[in-house]
Amino acid sequence: MKEREKFGSRLGFILISAGCAIGLGNVWRFPYITGQYGGAAFVLLYLLFLLILGLPIMVMEFAVGRASQKSVAKSFHVLEPKGTKWHLHAYTAMAGNYLLMFFYTTVCGWMMSYFVKMATGVFDGMEPQQVGTVFDDMLSNPIPMTIWMIVSVVLGFGICSMGLQKGVERITKAMMSCLFIIMLVLCVRSVTLPGAGEGLRFYLLPDFIKMAEQGIGNAIFAAMGQAFFTLSIGIGCLAIFGSYIGKERRLTGEAINVALLDTMVALLAGLVIFPACSAFGVSTGQGPGLVFVTLPNVFNQMPGGRIWGSLFFVFMSFAALSTVIAVFENIISFAMDLRGWSRKKAVWFNAILITICSMPCVLGFNVLKDIKPLGSTSTIQDLEDFIVSNNLLPLGSLVYLLFCVSRYGWGWENFLKEADSGKGIAFPKQLRFYFTWILPIIVLVIFVMGYWDKFAKA
Repeated sequence: MKEREKFGSRLGFILISAGCAIGLGNVWRFPYITGQYGGAAFVLLYLLFLLILGLPIMVMEFAVGRASQKSVAKSFHVLEPKGTKWHLHAYTAMAGNYLLMFFYTTVCGWMMSYFVKMATGVFDGMEPQQVGTVFDDMLSNPIPMTIWMIVSVVLGFGICSMGLQKGVERITKAMMSCLFIIMLVLCVRSVTLPGAGEGLRFYLLPDFIKMAEQGIGNAIFAAMGQAFFTLSIGIGCLAIFGSYIGKERRLTGEAINVALLDTMVALLAGLVIFPACSAFGVSTGQGPGLVFVTLPNVFNQMPGGRIWGSLFFVFMSFAALSTVIAVFENIISFAMDLRGWSRKKAVWFNAILITICSMPCVLGFNVLKDIKPLGSTSTIQDLEDFIVSNNLLPLGSLVYLLFCVSRYGWGWENFLKEADSGKGIAFPKQLRFYFTWILPIIVLVIFVMGYWDKFAKA
């Protein structure tokens, strides 16, 4: 049997796992909801929930990967007690990885497209309304969007085809290092702009009154949701990287490092966005509008704006591409684990499959724009995102959680033995009651509240 590939370094494992967790939600969602719910007051809540909610399940996903030495396609088969059906989650987890890439490749293409637009001066001298029109025009034209989606697919699978160490690890380490350098440069530029102080105060000073105005319950749920979804847990995206590391280090410390990097990117994104927006009197907006309309307007008004804007969209492209590479690596491992295919064959098959299956998302903004699966303003992308984010991630996390704490699954003792192999921080076994009885309820609440937010409030 061919020996499983391994990371060349611990840093490679941490950066690639962080790259998988660091997504565009860190950049356009985290700063917005942080400001909405009282700045630093919300950040404190978010960090608390990251610690008690996201981190334990991340450790469990890493442990299942490392103990089984398989991707989620086969990990439950290896570890489950004989006669049980935990392995059925493999199918929903694999579906989640594919479905995520059916729309994420399009968004990654948007980022690269905007880098080119910014670098070539497309936005120079434009009025705010014209900047908004550029985004609308991009969505309405399927050909450029298809080309950029294919570019993201080719780049992602091209890097994965070079192998774990020579491709995924080497390129992601370089990309993540550049991402942090670019973010720090943008932070320095943003906080030193005239008039940036108000944005800094808005973002960094706890404002519990503002939080109370929005509703303490709403703020708590928003913090829980952000802490939960930011780490991409539940569909085996991270388990694969657990299968590529040795037993020299305990998994709790490694998960903390990954979560810290993920959080740092989210916090730095706020330090770029809020001071810059306040310096030029621009609303921070929400969602895609913040990135594709608000910020190009900010860069337009900034001295050397084309350079700063280009740097920002390089950073955004790296954030998106790091997730694409990490999930593609997982998808390739499915074919290798299930079919015994070579890496090259798995790359070719999946590159063609994902390109074809990404087309509904691309066309959903133009040719198929009359298909509105979740209401009058929704698109095919919204449906794909809803299935992954509001269903497969929370329910998949619940499966990992129950599998590790239940005697009908892998079991608490087996999980602890794996998580605590090596040196470093031990998993808090004193909190077994919390992990067994309380945390599953919290995950179910997040799942139900996701539906409530989507449909009951509509």
